[in-house]
Amino acid sequence: MPMTVKNRPRFDVDALRELAGGKVFERGRAYHRDGQVQILLIEPERVLAQVAGTEDYRTELRGRGGTIDGACSCRAFEDHGFCKHMVATGLTANDVGADEADGGGALVRIRDHLKQRGLEELVDMIVGLAEQDPALFRRLDAAATARHEDDETLGKRLRQAIDIATRTRDYMDYREVPAWAANVEATLDTIGALVSGVRAGLACELADHALDRIGDAFDEIDDSDGHGMSLLECARDIHLAAVLKIRPKPIELARQLFAREMADGYGVFDGAVRRYADVLGEAGLAEYRRLATAAWEKEAPSAGRKGRQVEDVEVDFDRDQVMRILDFFAERDGDLDTRIALRARHLSSQQDYHGLAKFCLQHGREEEALRRAEEGLWIFEDGRPDAGLVNFTAELLSKAGRKGDAEAHLWRLFRKQPSYELYTRLSEIGGEAARDQALTLLESKQASGARSFWDSPTNLLIRIWIHEKKFDAAWAAVRKHGASAGLTDELASQCEGSHPAEVLAVYTMRVDHLVKSGGSSNYEQAAKLVVRMAKLRARGEHVAYVLALKKQFERRRNFIKMLE
Repeated sequence: MPMTVKNRPRFDVDALRELAGGKVFERGRAYHRDGQVQILLIEPERVLAQVAGTEDYRTELRGRGGTIDGACSCRAFEDHGFCKHMVATGLTANDVGADEADGGGALVRIRDHLKQRGLEELVDMIVGLAEQDPALFRRLDAAATARHEDDETLGKRLRQAIDIATRTRDYMDYREVPAWAANVEATLDTIGALVSGVRAGLACELADHALDRIGDAFDEIDDSDGHGMSLLECARDIHLAAVLKIRPKPIELARQLFAREMADGYGVFDGAVRRYADVLGEAGLAEYRRLATAAWEKEAPSAGRKGRQVEDVEVDFDRDQVMRILDFFAERDGDLDTRIALRARHLSSQQDYHGLAKFCLQHGREEEALRRAEEGLWIFEDGRPDAGLVNFTAELLSKAGRKGDAEAHLWRLFRKQPSYELYTRLSEIGGEAARDQALTLLESKQASGARSFWDSPTNLLIRIWIHEKKFDAAWAAVRKHGASAGLTDELASQCEGSHPAEVLAVYTMRVDHLVKSGGSSNYEQAAKLVVRMAKLRARGEHVAYVLALKKQFERRRNFIKMLE
């Protein structure tokens, strides 16, 4: 009897396996089989669950059928994506059944239960929970204070709440940071709630304080997962919302923002002049520009962040930051010459010249782009050439009809840093003569045993010969000089029909390595190679090889199963 829509699984099992990978899928199936999933809520396009593992994880799946997305609070999801807890949740949701299950789950039962309780009983229950949960206590205490206290008392208590929530005591690793961040976030939520009312000014002051405290805490936390940055951005957004509400004096605001942007080591206030432009207005923008111009004119030749008195505003000077501010104003004025001059003031590397030349080209200044690019190559001609700048310059020279100059720059780079891309480019410009010259140079380097900055001449030669399908030369180089495993595998994959003996030798070594390394993925790759090897030799010879493999790896049961 055909499956009806009502009996169809909510999530396609093959899609779950593909998203997670075979190994992770099997682990998730074990969690499902062992009953480690509790469904909290089922909606038409969403399933929320709690999965018991090393700790309890909040897992969410969205979608239906083969279209599946979601998230999990576990570390594996942060690092690798679709995890075993998500697989387990999907399989458990399939067990619940069809569409009539929508609207079910533990949270629905809890909600229905709470609706039947009296107000006093609910209040006692929440207060009891707050006694046991410091984060809930702080959230409720801040909300109650915000409703009943005057501004002075409220400000004092919320500053204290910020100080307590952001306190770190000892250094926290990444596993401790989420709980710490949740406490800080709860306090920021309370501050954010003040913005829409008459206390927006207080919210602005508190957001400033929170920004300082969270920034100070960065030295004491491992923010690999970005929780601290998210908190800084949240506090900044509260500050912006409050400023839009209270509309402070524009000149005073410009001075505060400029000082904060200069002192910001985390990039949260990068582009503050653009983000706050509406509330700054023309007066505030003019002050911002004046401060940035004064800092730029006083700037010392060396880069970096250092203390500086600009007018009567004490700032930590950052040259790049000031340049971006002035560039905002020049762009606003449509002044391209000033934008180029800002970038041309400090050209201390080939990368600086490359960036300037690209900027000129992007804005229609092709002649100036080429001039700046050539200038950079000339100034740094005694150092290691920068591949990006060389290729960029060669492209512009070719377009300008100066192919000889373009080829000269490419040859200078190729002699120091040969690469397949450069070989191709030289062959395009210089034709057969350039191609032969490049191969001669590489063969000379190979004979001397020299290595380039990135690769060995042998690997590069083999890569060229593979591309040109000169497989005899490629195998001769492998036999004489060796090559990287990846390149040898690539050569073997293209020579199964022409060089079976060499390919069999490579595949034999590869199978041995994969099986000894262990793991389902490696076993699967090894088994596929064994199948391909069957086409390269006589049946009897291959049967003998497979029997020898089974004997050698008889304890690797999963691999033996795949072979069979």
